[in-house]
Amino acid sequence: MARNLIAGTALALALAGAAQAQDSINITTYGGAFGEAVNQAFARPFTEATGIQANMVDNSDPPAKLKAEVEAGNVTSDVYDVEQSDVIRLCDEGLIEPIDPATLPAAADGTTAADDYLPQALHDCATAIMVWSTVIAYDTEAFPNGAPATVADFFDTAQFPGKRGIIKRPKYALEFALLGDGVPPDQVYDVLSTPEGVDRAFAKLDTIKDQVVWWEAGAQAPQLLADREVSMTLAYNGRIFDAIVEEGKPFAFIWDGANLDMDYWVVPRGAPDVEKSMQFIAFASDPARQADLSKYIAYGPPRKSAAASVGTYKDGTTEMAPYLPTTPENAESALVNDAGFWADHGTELTERFNAWLAG
Repeated sequence: MARNLIAGTALALALAGAAQAQDSINITTYGGAFGEAVNQAFARPFTEATGIQANMVDNSDPPAKLKAEVEAGNVTSDVYDVEQSDVIRLCDEGLIEPIDPATLPAAADGTTAADDYLPQALHDCATAIMVWSTVIAYDTEAFPNGAPATVADFFDTAQFPGKRGIIKRPKYALEFALLGDGVPPDQVYDVLSTPEGVDRAFAKLDTIKDQVVWWEAGAQAPQLLADREVSMTLAYNGRIFDAIVEEGKPFAFIWDGANLDMDYWVVPRGAPDVEKSMQFIAFASDPARQADLSKYIAYGPPRKSAAASVGTYKDGTTEMAPYLPTTPENAESALVNDAGFWADHGTELTERFNAWLAG
């Protein structure tokens, strides 16, 4: 009798534990300000709406964690945040689940998700979370007689004197070089796919090479401006937004030629609960919720219909639209980063870039 009671109690506890596990999901992001923004805009509202506990997990390299766990057969997170280049690789390797755009909510006017998302925002195995950009930022106090406004101005150190900050990698540097040399945004990757185009990009960088301060970590770009080491720099838009709004720095954006990039939701193969993973992604793909993310961080929504719903920053006063790469007027001359191009050409261009730096 006692043995049966003990066995019954153990079974009840096991079932309760299983039920509890099924009522939660783990969401892995890069953490930091973005992780908290995801928590505020998506995870907490999802829990409130569904009763499913959405737990945030911070990791410095989510794609590596996902790959290691899938290959070990021990997947601990249901949903991951990864960058575009990782989506292509993980999908090609069969490490992430397919995502059907038909499962994502339509826009308020009935436009399907497939038609509402920006180019490259939907993938066979992923859906975009947000859009960020690499932009040109400048110190407004460095140009009292007229501010720069174009990528060409970035390369014009005669009219706009001062050193330039550039990220120390071929991605972004080469695209901006071609834009500065007059190549239209929609032709940049076609040109860069040719030997002549690569030569042209490096020739343009040659014109300011002795005036460049190279940076590697995102925090360095606004610091270079603040320290007056450069008068203009390539920078991540979120970093410059924080410097302007949170720190009161006299900086401004040049949206001309902004290089748009995206982060994506993916579901690892063998996720603890694929159904709930997809439920969360559908929830977070609602245009109004995507717009709400911009309340907490200066990243734009990847759905076109979400732009009209963007409001103020969490301070309640700063209008976010002027600071987002997806605002129509900011995106007029933007370039959407092509991860496929870099998957095909990244190794050779990195080798040439490093040799050029050393030369």
